[in-house]
Amino acid sequence: MDPDSDRHVRQITEAILDSYARYGELSHLEGGVLPSREVIWAVVEDLLRVLFPGFLEPPGASAAEFATRTAERVSSIEHRLRTEIEKGLRFRDVCAGDECSRRANAATLTLLDALPAIRDILATDTEAAYDGDPAAQSLGEIILAYPGLQAIAVHRLAHVLYTRDIPLVPRVMTEYAHSRTGIDIHPGARIGRRFFIDHGTGVVIGETCTIGDDVKIYQGVTLGARSFPRDEGGRVIKGTKRHPDIAERVTIYSGASILGPVQIGAGSIIGGNVWLTQSVPADTRIVVRTPHQMHIDQAPDDYQI
Repeated sequence: MDPDSDRHVRQITEAILDSYARYGELSHLEGGVLPSREVIWAVVEDLLRVLFPGFLEPPGASAAEFATRTAERVSSIEHRLRTEIEKGLRFRDVCAGDECSRRANAATLTLLDALPAIRDILATDTEAAYDGDPAAQSLGEIILAYPGLQAIAVHRLAHVLYTRDIPLVPRVMTEYAHSRTGIDIHPGARIGRRFFIDHGTGVVIGETCTIGDDVKIYQGVTLGARSFPRDEGGRVIKGTKRHPDIAERVTIYSGASILGPVQIGAGSIIGGNVWLTQSVPADTRIVVRTPHQMHIDQAPDDYQI
């Protein structure tokens, strides 16, 4: 490197270090050990292998080998997940000493205990996808290829930890699914059985959203917040109800945005590209105005492109 370039690089380094000093909240140089995103994502992948045995790994293992492999995998998950949960608890200073270890151990075992029940619910989600998509050829295709099932599977895992007040780890888990599917479900959302996300790209489901049984949503749907209450200092108040409640048997078509703590009644249909900020009674259809058709020679100026 020539002297001018070397001097320039030193100046860049000094500017970066100065930025570290100015914006300490964006650095983690002297704090405790953070949970590892890479480890948590690897744990999520192993949890998915436990939920869908044989689908997400090379074939060929016998039933006896699967029993041994599952036992080894669950043991490995328990150790790695407990470690990352404890890191998150200590980083957020919500406990200290042996209490953090006990909370991490209890939360980890709670999630592992819940795996059979989660599989029961995912069976209904898989059936909903098969029944709701005429292009689906088999349940196996849905497990292997449908992003909506992967996203809801990860959410159902992360939600167990969220309900145990575990910091950081549930969000990192759902970001695994978000990064791979384009579906962003906050781990705090409460979602019923037989839930189907068709296509999925761009779906957003907020923290305080509740969704009943037999709900189907399409790509680009947002179940979000309209506004955020703020305190006297102008900071957003945490923990308030901000997102919709979707009752059972609701269908929400692509591009719809339902914002705020509104209620969508059972059996309703929300059409594509609808912007909705008010509650809807049961068995209601909400659509945007039907596009007007006319001959091109009759179109007014404001129809021209």
